Amino acid sequence: MYAILDIETTGGKYNEEGITEIAIYQFDGHKVTDQFISLVNPEREIQPFVVNLTGINSNMLKNAPKFYEVAKRIVEITEDCIVVAHNSSFDYRILKTEFKRLGFPFKRKTLCTVELSKQLIPDMESYSLGKLARSLGIPMSDRHRANGDAMATVKLFKMLLHKDLDKVIIKDAVKVEKKSNIPKNLKDIIEELPSETGVYYIHNEKGEIIYIGKSNNIRKRIIQHFTNKSSKSKKIQALVAAVTYEKTGSELAALLKESAEIKKNKPIFNRALRRTIFTHALYSFVDDEGYINLKIDKADGKDAAITTFSTRSSGKHFMFKNVDDYNLCQKLTGLYNTKTSCFKYDVKECAGACIAKESPEEYNKRVNALIQKHSYENKNMLLIDKGRDIDEKSVFLIENGVFKGLGFFDLNHQINNKDILKSLITPMENNRDTQHIIQSYMRRNKRLKIIELQDNL
Repeated sequence: MYAILDIETTGGKYNEEGITEIAIYQFDGHKVTDQFISLVNPEREIQPFVVNLTGINSNMLKNAPKFYEVAKRIVEITEDCIVVAHNSSFDYRILKTEFKRLGFPFKRKTLCTVELSKQLIPDMESYSLGKLARSLGIPMSDRHRANGDAMATVKLFKMLLHKDLDKVIIKDAVKVEKKSNIPKNLKDIIEELPSETGVYYIHNEKGEIIYIGKSNNIRKRIIQHFTNKSSKSKKIQALVAAVTYEKTGSELAALLKESAEIKKNKPIFNRALRRTIFTHALYSFVDDEGYINLKIDKADGKDAAITTFSTRSSGKHFMFKNVDDYNLCQKLTGLYNTKTSCFKYDVKECAGACIAKESPEEYNKRVNALIQKHSYENKNMLLIDKGRDIDEKSVFLIENGVFKGLGFFDLNHQINNKDILKSLITPMENNRDTQHIIQSYMRRNKRLKIIELQDNL
């Protein structure tokens, strides 16, 4: 499988460029099987000559997703693929640099259609994508835009595959693809599993649960368990007698059930997951001048946290984004250590709370808006997410800031009646882990529907 891509960037100094647009076509050697195309907010200036070349300017990118918002999709669509690009060393370097900024090692095997073209179609006047496409009769539109260039590269690569009589490209791809060494008894187990979101349970021959996990694709995740060479995976492979599962549709439901059921069943191969799943939290305090300060600190369980994070870096990333979204002061959010004004004030992006130029009342309104959005303390609300089927939704009840449980309801029925609602809900324990799971999911899942309830249910 191949991931054929093209990237447009801001230009600028080496390894300081940012992505402005990306297009990826997953290609199985015959047809396109998946695609991802998006503008990207590079959070930096675009060089004028690049604007002239691509037509992409800063105004076009204001509301575009930032790289961290599309990173997961890029990982998914390129997983187990060879990355193909015209001058792949450039595109691959840019991708690795962006992922490195997120602290994620991005590693893929690559193929360059410039080098392949030189080998398989020698003596061409030029190997630039535009001139090569014209010479070969490959239709091309939107030159110097990611989608147009990526699609032209797909067509060029398809032609190169046909011209590769020695099948060097295919042989190389087969080496990369994972081999299936799954014993027949494990293959039989896999055949019965769905490619859907839910929680799965790995049992030994006594029926005991030895591992609990969640996945957006149960079948694919079990295949990974059965092919992985790690010590734990080999032990699971030796002991597994059956795999059962429960579809949830909603990833949030799967996360909550996984956490609760690991604590309850204590499977022998889930020891690492029994520990608390977050390390840092967002706290607030009022300083001597009356300003609400925010800080990311280790989660100690003593002070009331606004929201929690798996790592300090994810907490810092959250703060940087919300300082921009709510026009907050870097100094009063712990992001800029200074005794005078913060950096954003110096560039006229802060109203001056750091040096008492803005009143505490005005500044605190914006801080409280952030706190109100990300904390559900004392709130009564329903969270509505995907269901297990197309005509169903999942529902999560929070009452007085306490998670009560989850359930599923048919779209043909109303759930505003408290008796009906409570009959749908399967009670679940409210603890620090469930609060972290819910708050984290609310932060990153923009499609989650939230219904605030006026009266205590």
